[in-house]
Amino acid sequence: MEQKKKALGRGLEQLFSNEILDFDSFESNIMETAKESDIKQLPVDEIRANPYQPRKSFNQEALDELAESIKNYGVFQPIIVKKSIKGYDLVAGERRLRATKLAGLNTIPAIIKDFSDEQMREIALLENLQRENLTAIELAWAYKGIIDSLHIKQEDLADRIGKSRSHVTNTLGLLRLPEDVQDMILDNKISMGHARVLSKLEDNNQIEEYASKIVNDNISVRELETITSSSEVKKKVPIARKKDDTSNQYKYIENALKDFFGTKVKINNKKIEISFENENDLNRIIEIMNVKIN
Repeated sequence: MEQKKKALGRGLEQLFSNEILDFDSFESNIMETAKESDIKQLPVDEIRANPYQPRKSFNQEALDELAESIKNYGVFQPIIVKKSIKGYDLVAGERRLRATKLAGLNTIPAIIKDFSDEQMREIALLENLQRENLTAIELAWAYKGIIDSLHIKQEDLADRIGKSRSHVTNTLGLLRLPEDVQDMILDNKISMGHARVLSKLEDNNQIEEYASKIVNDNISVRELETITSSSEVKKKVPIARKKDDTSNQYKYIENALKDFFGTKVKINNKKIEISFENENDLNRIIEIMNVKIN
């Protein structure tokens, strides 16, 4: 039993000491080292959401689909909780808990672990980072939370999550936008591409004006780039645009692909070039493209 406890403790230690942050390995470690008697059926009403959860909104359609699956087949993977003064605090598995409630079930399988508040915060951040489709603002909160928790630099985070440094920098830059504009991004009214262009602007009044145009006039990222390229629009960092064969014709597509893959993308001479930094980064991109390598 003592050996089991040590193994469970190493799960969290390994999660944050590995070169690449990997939530799946952490959760698998807990599952593999837990005995059947460690999995308890807990009342869903006694489980409180993780207060450090960075996600503020959940896709209702996806939750409904998961709830239907749970109705038919049950919850296959236990959630992870910690004992609190009243009931339990959720550590990992909020989508499963929400879907279980939607399915009308009164209990859910859970593994009870003893984590500190700081550890709960870090686990919630990483679960969302690697498991969920966060909005750009939620992703920025997650990145900032990990940087603050682990006391690492932006480039270190980029290496550990397999993203480019510019992706991390651009995402964190969204937190400097006015709060009402951040709310628009949070509500998926403004895309990451739009948000990235807005984050380059200096005047908050102009930022809010263009944000309203995006929502009300449904202007594209390319149109926004054209509008804001005027010398009358103040930029935080003046951008020296260099001419190339494409004359930035595909710049808005490059930016969209850059956000999608989390790395530098170049379109030139009828070719799309996707950069990767190492083998892990390449495997990450292949997974995103859903390419099966035999």
